Amino acid sequence: MSSITKYERARMIGSRALQISMGAPFLVKIDEDDLQKLGYNPIEIAKREFEADVLPITVRRPMPKREHKNDQTAPVAAATS
Repeated sequence: MSSITKYERARMIGSRALQISMGAPFLVKIDEDDLQKLGYNPIEIAKREFEADVLPITVRRPMPKREHKNDQTAPVAAATS
């Protein structure tokens, strides 16, 4: 996948933050000091996971002729605009 839109990024981070707030384990190593700096905020933790490219979320985009394209998030470079 070439890039992720800001809307896809927001949805991925929001979905992962919900999982974290419901008790899902972290996918990146975060020590206690960093957790305190982040304020135990699930959104900030999800952002760290997104930046580390470890989110287990697939982006499904509608394509012409009623087809869909499923893209994994691991090799993604996020769009800044």
